[in-house]
Amino acid sequence: MTPVDSDVAAASGLDAGAAYDAIVSRDRRFDGRLWFGVTSTGIYCRPVCPAQTPLRANVRFFAVPAAAVSAGFRACKRCRPDSAPGSRHWDHRHDLTAQALRLIADGVVDDAGVAGLAATLHVSERHIHRTLVAEVGAGPLQLAQSRRAQTARMLLEQTDLPVSDVAFAAGFSSIRQFNDVMKREFGSPPSTLRRPTAPALDAADPILILRLRVRPPYDVDHVGEFLAARAISGLEVHTRTSTGWSHRRIIALPSRPAAVEVSVLDEHVVVRSDGDVRDSAQLVHKVQQWLDLNADPESINDVLSRDVVLRPLVESRPGMRVPTTVDPWETLIRAIVGQQVSVSGATTVLGRLVAATRPQDETGLAAFPCADAVAELGADRIAQLGMPGARARTIAGVAEAIASRNIDLRDPDTAAVRSSLLAMPGLGPWTVDYVRMRGLGDPDAFPETDLILKQNAKRLGLPDNARALANYSRVWSPWRAYAAHHIWSLPKEQR
Repeated sequence: MTPVDSDVAAASGLDAGAAYDAIVSRDRRFDGRLWFGVTSTGIYCRPVCPAQTPLRANVRFFAVPAAAVSAGFRACKRCRPDSAPGSRHWDHRHDLTAQALRLIADGVVDDAGVAGLAATLHVSERHIHRTLVAEVGAGPLQLAQSRRAQTARMLLEQTDLPVSDVAFAAGFSSIRQFNDVMKREFGSPPSTLRRPTAPALDAADPILILRLRVRPPYDVDHVGEFLAARAISGLEVHTRTSTGWSHRRIIALPSRPAAVEVSVLDEHVVVRSDGDVRDSAQLVHKVQQWLDLNADPESINDVLSRDVVLRPLVESRPGMRVPTTVDPWETLIRAIVGQQVSVSGATTVLGRLVAATRPQDETGLAAFPCADAVAELGADRIAQLGMPGARARTIAGVAEAIASRNIDLRDPDTAAVRSSLLAMPGLGPWTVDYVRMRGLGDPDAFPETDLILKQNAKRLGLPDNARALANYSRVWSPWRAYAAHHIWSLPKEQR
């Protein structure tokens, strides 16, 4: 093993020898956290690849698929390493590498180039390139190209869009660039990746129907209950079906808002959307975050099960997820409105807010109001929707701060976001930690001041004092948000 291989393996929680053992045993726990290239074939794979195990001397490890492509490997056609669910390995980190990876996943390089990425992070292009290559094995441009290639392959396989339309929908600037990148990523031209049996869409169907992979187990019931309880009238509709549930809502995307419906089928989430196909990558990214599709339950459960108190809860619900919302701004307003009121009471007020700011479309749904629209309402009008004056002033204040860009909820430095929110009147630790969990997707966020969390912790024999509970929770890092969900979801017989 080279030193680089050893570093990559260690980042996945393994030494180099154990990493190879994970390949030999096809260990699902490291699917999405570790990839390997085979020098004798020029192909890179997932740890679960069913192909013959390569000799150890021929194996190189990679932290991300883009690093394997950068090293000259192409994707295996059997295990499809480009299609594996993503990883939350970086989400609890707050260093430069993690911030850069989150921004690239958000499409910053596609929109503003590497220069825009570097400017956002307040470093030079050379420094961010050097940092990413050292940490994950690929520079920002390669990472962005791999993201576009993965979107293109999904569209080629799952839609009947012309190949040229797929190229531009995925974010490529020319057909030539599209062909070159696809050949480098997958070892064949785009036309050969098309599935000839792709079903044609009826005129009444949405433009896009996509299937996103889910790493099992996935607690479908828990996610469905969460979405149903918090569905805002005029914004979303939750429907129970014979196979589980479907959830439809408006999601703001770069080109225009889109009506999006999600439902879980087997080990996939089916996404139906009437949005612009150019927003496909953003749509996929938002749904993955919203429904927590990139979680690695094996890794999470391994950490949480070390605590004898949590172990029975983890064993009873091994597929626990932490649903978020599709926009951190929406999360912030949900959190403020939900302060010291019931979930149903909060959704009623939020429905009035949506109705007061946005016209509904032909489906009867509207997008969640942007900060400018809420700021324009003013505190007095917001209070008339059914909120105490102090809370209405808080909402108006944060709306003005975000509309004027004094607070940037999309800042990749989540610690800085937390500090700026805590400085706002009316925002305390509970609200800000809730935003970290639900809006910023921090898997280590832990709202220790939450009343229900403390009550259920006491029933489990855990500390019910906020400070003591926060100190105890450190053993659950970096997955404290999942621990919180297990405690919130305490079985009725234990409440």
